[in-house]
Amino acid sequence: MSIINTSNVEITTFFLVGMPGLEYAHIWISIPICSMYLFAILGNCTILFVIKTEPSLHEPMYYFLSMLAMSDMGLSLSSLPTMGRIFLFNAPEISANACFAQEFFIHGFTAVESSVLLIMSFDRFLAIHSPLRYSSILTPVRVAKIGIVLSLKSVLLVLPFPFTLRSLKYCSKSQLSHSYCLHQDVMKLACSDNRIDVIYGFFGALCLMVDFMLIAISYILILKTVLGIASLNEQLKALNTCASHICAVIIFYLPIINLAIVHRFVRHVSPLFNVLMANVLLLVPPMMNPIVYCVKTRQIRVRVLAKLCQKQM
Repeated sequence: MSIINTSNVEITTFFLVGMPGLEYAHIWISIPICSMYLFAILGNCTILFVIKTEPSLHEPMYYFLSMLAMSDMGLSLSSLPTMGRIFLFNAPEISANACFAQEFFIHGFTAVESSVLLIMSFDRFLAIHSPLRYSSILTPVRVAKIGIVLSLKSVLLVLPFPFTLRSLKYCSKSQLSHSYCLHQDVMKLACSDNRIDVIYGFFGALCLMVDFMLIAISYILILKTVLGIASLNEQLKALNTCASHICAVIIFYLPIINLAIVHRFVRHVSPLFNVLMANVLLLVPPMMNPIVYCVKTRQIRVRVLAKLCQKQM
């Protein structure tokens, strides 16, 4: 018995999963997974370095991009310890306290990223709708305040998660269904009443969906503003400034929506599919966002290439 049932809910160990049915190939699967982590960390560090060292990029759009890069790095570093242990060392065990801490950071950085994507959509709307007032509205001080508020809001949103999980009573189940700890996964192991966790978990998911709906409303307003521009060339130019952000939104929210649909409505689904979708959720956005912004944003691409050329010389 790996979980002790006492009045104080003394928990010792949970067990995570790698790729169900492919345990013999974990060491080979670790190669692409470790590569994705490496690309994600290096890519986001590059974005942060370029924005910090280039005065011309000290603008609201790039400050928000820095926040996105930091949340991506947080997501990667939050799941890296357990993913590395499972696929490199075949060690799926995780202590309860470590599990609660991991799910706090994973959900926290997910909430931060969702909030940053929302404020970036407002940033694009302001830049297109009121270009002359853009710099006066989003001053560096206001951007810093927005960043602090977003961080506090995300921390406060997920802060109850580890405490509500710790208050539950666990009897015999200790097998989780992902390669890292998630609130909705851990609470299913409880043999006591977990209605508070279910309700609050739904509230947390609803907050993410509200962010998504507000992003959609922002783009409706952007589209309305763009259609009011007389020149087709100017319309395309305005929309092109949103291309990177649209890609980031799709990359982030599509796996979340797919995983939510599978958990809620699909009764019989392969455990391997569940694990793959959950891993895509944490591995792909942090890796792809730096690539998208380097490819689609000329200012970032030019500065990154310039830095690389300087190092080669």
